[in-house]
Amino acid sequence: MSDSARLLPEHPQRRALHDEVHARPYELLRPPVRASHVAVHVGEGRAEAARAHVAALCARMGMEPPPAEATHFSRDCGGFRLRWEQHTEFVTYTLFRFEPFEAPFAEPALDRLPRDWLEALPGEVLVAMHLALDDRERPPEAVPALFEGQQVVGSITQGGAARVWTDFRLHDDGCGRMMVCDRGLTRGQAGRLVQRLFEIETYRMMALLTFPLARATGPRLERLDRDLAEVVGRFDAVREARNERGLLDRLTGIAAAIETVAAETSYRFSAARAYHNIVRQRIAELREERVPGVQTVEEFMDRRLTPAMRTCEATQERLDALARRVERAGALLRTRVDIALEEQNRDLLASMNRRAKLQLRLQETVEGLSVVAISYYALGLVAYAAKGGKAAGVPVSSDVAVAVALPVVVAAVWFAVRRLRRKLAGREE
Repeated sequence: MSDSARLLPEHPQRRALHDEVHARPYELLRPPVRASHVAVHVGEGRAEAARAHVAALCARMGMEPPPAEATHFSRDCGGFRLRWEQHTEFVTYTLFRFEPFEAPFAEPALDRLPRDWLEALPGEVLVAMHLALDDRERPPEAVPALFEGQQVVGSITQGGAARVWTDFRLHDDGCGRMMVCDRGLTRGQAGRLVQRLFEIETYRMMALLTFPLARATGPRLERLDRDLAEVVGRFDAVREARNERGLLDRLTGIAAAIETVAAETSYRFSAARAYHNIVRQRIAELREERVPGVQTVEEFMDRRLTPAMRTCEATQERLDALARRVERAGALLRTRVDIALEEQNRDLLASMNRRAKLQLRLQETVEGLSVVAISYYALGLVAYAAKGGKAAGVPVSSDVAVAVALPVVVAAVWFAVRRLRRKLAGREE
């Protein structure tokens, strides 16, 4: 075999990405099997504590703990098999017992774990379920007795190779129950079916974590909606700019409150949508066929889970719509404030224009007075010159000289002042 491929430069994440398709493989099962499945919500901050707790169990039972980077772990523990999986915000523990049984739920596989270890589990248990895989056929009328007389949900799955029964209830031991009747499953089919059933229950509960949050968010959105309606309703009544800016401040406060709600709920709403999609996908993979007179798993989820998810979706859509309304109202109010400021600027410019015209008229008046004053002093000089000439023997009358010089002096002064003003104006421009 050629080793040429080993010479190719490899992406540092290639191996991890390639192995991702093989992550969390299903178990190969053959009846009789009793399994217990526990899902513990740990959030994103206590995953390492859960891993350390599993490592402590392995050390206690003389087994090698899971590697530090592993997200799943499966080991035979002598009399049972332990399977551990780490997810984003929860971890699961699944135990399998491969012994014959008469009562499917009398001695569950969970009893094989030490009690003190179970009591110290990090996080809060969200799912606890016992499942029995048996190849003995049980008529539908005998199945409710296995579930303490509760009304059961069930169907024929895998093209008729299995029957699934459950009641989606918590029994006296705090756990749910599922019964699978093997009617020709291969070991791989049985393992995949059991894994799907556990995942349906786990992701159903993880999706429902958002439902209380959606119900609690509704009244907050109702108050914000009323506040927004009140602010928008006052748009027409407010005319002064300072009042419009006051409304804009209130609108900004509403927008901040909406962003706070969005920050608190966006992750859970997105997670609920993703979990619900996984539940629907796993149910579709069951390929259910109806058992006469019995509700299927898909029908049960449509009646019980889907309305809760619709509530979550409606709450998120309402939050998004409220944010868009606040954005539109804010844009409208800011436009009104801008228009009011433009009107104020226009009035200010008009007032400045009027003052400039008054200053121009005053300047023209002062200019005329300046011509008169300068001409008066200039004519005085002419009169003094004429008197001096007469005293020197020149036969010139001072009055006549002033009368003759008057138009010339006035015109010359007016022309000089006019020219001087144009030069100054040209320099300013």
